[in-house]
Amino acid sequence: MTEKIFVIGANGQIGTELVAALRNIHGAENVIASDINSPNYALRNTGPFEYANVLDKDNLHHLFDKHRPTQVYLLAAILSAVGEQKPKMAWDLNMTGLLHVLDFAVEFKVQKVFWPSSIAVFGPHSPQYNTPQYCVMDPNTVYGFSKLAGERWCEYYFSKYGLDVRSLRYPGLIGWRANPGGGTTDYAVHIFHEALKHQKYQGFLSAQTALPMMYMDDAIRATLTLMDAPAENITIRSSYNLAGVSFTPEQLAAEIKKLMPGFEMSYAENDPRQAIADSWPKSIDDSQAQQDWGWQLEYDLPKITEDMLTNLKTII
Repeated sequence: MTEKIFVIGANGQIGTELVAALRNIHGAENVIASDINSPNYALRNTGPFEYANVLDKDNLHHLFDKHRPTQVYLLAAILSAVGEQKPKMAWDLNMTGLLHVLDFAVEFKVQKVFWPSSIAVFGPHSPQYNTPQYCVMDPNTVYGFSKLAGERWCEYYFSKYGLDVRSLRYPGLIGWRANPGGGTTDYAVHIFHEALKHQKYQGFLSAQTALPMMYMDDAIRATLTLMDAPAENITIRSSYNLAGVSFTPEQLAAEIKKLMPGFEMSYAENDPRQAIADSWPKSIDDSQAQQDWGWQLEYDLPKITEDMLTNLKTII
């Protein structure tokens, strides 16, 4: 059976790479990219594109009716740092958009829905090291508690309507093909750009702030592997932990210096993103993903650093 895949929020850091991967697998004509903003060159020239605002219920319904997708990937969201500046807007977009998509997925009998959660669902009282799949979850950011509420809605729609919703709690994501979208872990992308442009970078998190991170190639592979897994293998209908590799800004800077000895790192003080980072886990236990659908990480910190610098050199 030919899949018809609808990606909402395709212009972002994840969407840019996910659409390319999906088009490579399923054929460009079968993957409809959509976003509220104009598409970038790659999205516009490699397959169909629709303008879509997840808060515009009538237009979104029209697009579901027009394309009759078999799979939907909902990536549109306001992330952690931006969400703290616009809290009510973040809640409305992250929650109402998800509910619109879930309702239309049921109405149009969509076979699978992917919705990304985040390590932001954990909070100050969650275990900080090797954070388990199930534990205390008391997020203190709008992004975090909108993602936690979203997880509950996803599991609810699976239980009540039989909708095959699948989700991953992404750690911080690092990639070179698209810019990050206003999250607390964005430093781990910015640092590479500044290293190549100016040989120096001032981070907004402290030197010893450990956070789980993941290279975008691994994140896309995890997403596709999860979505390809047989439904009977999926035991988590809220969202799967995804660990990545944990490191501090100081450790990342040290890896860059191995390849660029002249690189200098400094640290800003009193950035509001520090408090967000301090409330998140320092490392994650993703053994459930390994057990259920064979997840295995490929990129460690040295490999991430080398690949980022090698690829960014070609476009900076």
